[in-house]
Amino acid sequence: MRRQFRWDKKYLNWGITAFLVIAGAILFYMALSYLPVIGKGLGTLLRILSPFVWGLVITYLLHPLMKALERSAFLPLSRRLYKGKRAYSARRFARGMSVLMAEIVLIAAIVALFYLILPQLYGSIVMIVDNSPTYIANLTAWVEKTLKGFPELEAYITEALTNVNTNVFDWVRSTLLPGLGSVVSNVTTGVAYAVKAVYNLIIGIIVSVYILGNIEGFAAGARRLSYSLFGIESAEKIRDLLAFTDKTFMGFINGKLLDSAIIGLICYIFCAIVNMPFALLVSVIIGVTNIIPFFGPLIGAVPSAIIILMVNPMKMLIFVIFIIILQQIDGNFIGPKILGSSIGISGFWVMFAIILGAGLFSFWGMLLGVPVFVLIYTALDHLIVKRLKKNDLPWETAQYENLESIDPVTRTIVKKPETEEE
Repeated sequence: MRRQFRWDKKYLNWGITAFLVIAGAILFYMALSYLPVIGKGLGTLLRILSPFVWGLVITYLLHPLMKALERSAFLPLSRRLYKGKRAYSARRFARGMSVLMAEIVLIAAIVALFYLILPQLYGSIVMIVDNSPTYIANLTAWVEKTLKGFPELEAYITEALTNVNTNVFDWVRSTLLPGLGSVVSNVTTGVAYAVKAVYNLIIGIIVSVYILGNIEGFAAGARRLSYSLFGIESAEKIRDLLAFTDKTFMGFINGKLLDSAIIGLICYIFCAIVNMPFALLVSVIIGVTNIIPFFGPLIGAVPSAIIILMVNPMKMLIFVIFIIILQQIDGNFIGPKILGSSIGISGFWVMFAIILGAGLFSFWGMLLGVPVFVLIYTALDHLIVKRLKKNDLPWETAQYENLESIDPVTRTIVKKPETEEE
């Protein structure tokens, strides 16, 4: 008599799992085969939607300024104008004026950058390259006069200056100047690249006006979509993650940009007052490199001091003293005031994040390494805390200082005995 075949649930689950794994592997292989086509399609889509991407970036950058203008200036003004009788009209007036002023600030900054700062920077670099033999000769004469009693040191510095003249300025002539020249010519002559950039910028500004004008409506629509797709708990977790990312990542970048702009402006005012050579070029270098945490002040101060040293060694000394004072003021007053509280990790991890980011992604890694590392560090810390709480273990780091052992039954911490120093 033939036995009737019986489905075993365990083997059925194994079979379904094996089928899904094989099917997933096939789909993954097919996706890899069509990866260039998919990438090309995504690139085309991104180019088409690039004005909207610009608009989102502009919206995010201008949103803090718009809210500050609305809260501190235009809302009080609108309440006085409308006397509280038409609250909706007062809010619309305040929002419209805040968006308008924020966009004007953006346009003014762009015009100042491309039509005032970049040509002057280019002219300063050209002047340095053209006059470099004279600068090196004057600096060499000053070194020989100052270090007359130290012939070995004099010979070493003279050789170093000769190497700077032959290597650095050759690189500037062959690489930097042609690149800057093409940028300036693209901006000033209105070639196709500049036209495309202007088109994206104009559409992006228009998009940002629409979004900033009804930012609450767009935010409400995004929340509505997230709750419909992910449910309450998952949507709340996504909102918390986005809020933390905004506070840690983009808040850090925006704060650093504002802080660096202030530092660059202060540097330019000081250099202009004391008639420092190449004041604009030096101030731009200081402002841009100040964006990089920890190493930024040193990275900017060294080339700036060398530029000033070639023209006037005594003013270079004044500049170095000023930069030291300025960075102390920035680190203790301006920076903390703009960035708020600490980023939440020690100086060791800040240095680790910058070095790792620079090694992997060069300049952008140095700039974004710290906020990205803060996100990863915080996520790992939350995971550790969750696992420790699940195992009924203390989760504060201070509890593990001077730890001898943990009782596996009672889960209590046994500290090392304190020894008195003789």
